[in-house]
Amino acid sequence: MQRKLSLLMVIALAVVMLVAGCSSNDKGPDAGKDTFRVGLEADYPPFNWTQLTDANGAVPIEGSAEFAGGYDVEIAKRIAEGLGKELVIVKTEWDGLVPALTSGTIDAIIAGMSPTAERWETIDFSDNYYKSDLVMVVRKGGAYENATSIQDFSGAKITAQLNTFHYSVIDQIDGVIKETAMDNFSAMRVALESGLIDGYVSERPEGVSATAANEKFAMVEFTDGFVTSDDDTAIAVGLAKGSEYREQINEILAGISLEEQTEIMDAAILNQPAAQ
Repeated sequence: MQRKLSLLMVIALAVVMLVAGCSSNDKGPDAGKDTFRVGLEADYPPFNWTQLTDANGAVPIEGSAEFAGGYDVEIAKRIAEGLGKELVIVKTEWDGLVPALTSGTIDAIIAGMSPTAERWETIDFSDNYYKSDLVMVVRKGGAYENATSIQDFSGAKITAQLNTFHYSVIDQIDGVIKETAMDNFSAMRVALESGLIDGYVSERPEGVSATAANEKFAMVEFTDGFVTSDDDTAIAVGLAKGSEYREQINEILAGISLEEQTEIMDAAILNQPAAQ
């Protein structure tokens, strides 16, 4: 009886160990890793873009053979390091970023997103990690290259990115022809070069990027520009309501000086792929 009982105990122990082993394997190669999942478009240079290699510190995109680089990625790397977590970049369409955050698919949005009052109703934000002015990207040598006021674009065909405040400020231009908003800046650059539009509204880093990437473009900086709030032109990390990360992220961002922010942005503008 004692021998039978011992044998049963050995068998039971073996089953437990087998099940434990299977459970561990089921978790895959990332088992036990503490990750920080960041959502971004990877299509908004110099804030974020897609490239084919890990050059200049680019990070692998989850589920892809491609990599993400840019200002946002560099900020994400610093935050992940400060949190003691492994950074995972999740390439997500702009309209899908907030739903991905609220559903828990990602831990944060670091995608050149402004902390507008409307967005605060759905998600929380960190302190700002960049602030910029609005510009207009136009064709070099065209009728609008020497504009100094937004009112110089009366009668012009102007657009901006879908679901951004960039698109809403177009209404401040008297007599403007407000074209349909576009999904991303790549599409707007194509539309501008082909003549479908006369210009598009963006923040200054995108304007610098566009003119650096295409000699046919010019950037208009205004002396009489758009009326905006600080929240509109600032950029912050989007977080789920009540996120445990907010306080820590703010401490990490406080350690990045304005001078360093400028250095990171300048490097991003320099390193962005020419095709962008």
